[in-house]
Amino acid sequence: MYPRPFEYRAVTTVDEALRVLHEVEDGKVLAGGQSLLPLMKLRLASPGVLVDISGIPDLSYIRPQGENAVEIGSLTTHDTVAHSALLQERCPILPAAARGIADQQIRNRGTIGGSSCHADPASDLPPTLLALDAEFSIVGPKGSRTVPAKEFFVDLFETQVQRDEILHHIQVPTLGPQWGWSYTKFNRREGDYPIVGVAILVRLDSHGRRLEEVRIGLAAVNPTPCRARAAERFLQGQEISPAILKEAAHRSTEGLHPGSDMHGSSQYRRDMVQVFVRRGLEEAVTRARLAGGNP
Repeated sequence: MYPRPFEYRAVTTVDEALRVLHEVEDGKVLAGGQSLLPLMKLRLASPGVLVDISGIPDLSYIRPQGENAVEIGSLTTHDTVAHSALLQERCPILPAAARGIADQQIRNRGTIGGSSCHADPASDLPPTLLALDAEFSIVGPKGSRTVPAKEFFVDLFETQVQRDEILHHIQVPTLGPQWGWSYTKFNRREGDYPIVGVAILVRLDSHGRRLEEVRIGLAAVNPTPCRARAAERFLQGQEISPAILKEAAHRSTEGLHPGSDMHGSSQYRRDMVQVFVRRGLEEAVTRARLAGGNP
């Protein structure tokens, strides 16, 4: 199927993009196009005007923000994120998630901003950014504003970015030596969307025995990327043991409403969440202990 007719406008500055978006009623931002164009071919999206921002050089970068954060321009490709030495040093869960996105061609063109704004609940980066408590900087005709990850994803394929706004950059924290991480997903074939995806961050005490903080991001189990809040609350301050991690995995499905499709039933997805949360917690704890010198 072919997309409906549309007007194409290529812009080279953020100000120009905002002006065009403000002028048209049914404009849509085009970044890498790896999510939007397939939807247009299926006629699930039919914008009258495509505003191509891929030629804006100021939106593709990865740079430190002091010692505690890294800023990523919205046009930074998945491949650049996957191979960033700075992110590998400061926030390694993000390159790990990016390396598993689709295939190399899509990683070469797809962008972190495009994936975030597309807000597909089954994609890899949104639940990872949720677990990181990332911050999203949005620019529009009224200026700029910063939205925390927990508020950014509003509904299925919907975010806080409005019709005449652009996601400018994303800020993620530097993970210290007491932090451990894991990104795991279950899919049928390499490169497929995850049937279940789990991003986990844990921070241990100085002895490597107690969980000081836990964040669990989930993909493909709700209309939006989400956090397993019940499991996170349960694990807060707990001394690590196999029984505790197993119980947390059991609680990780509280409040979830996964759909059923040809790849698995709702109950199947809930079962897979528990399996991958337990495995992810074990992996994250191991990494945190090694990083903190407590193997």
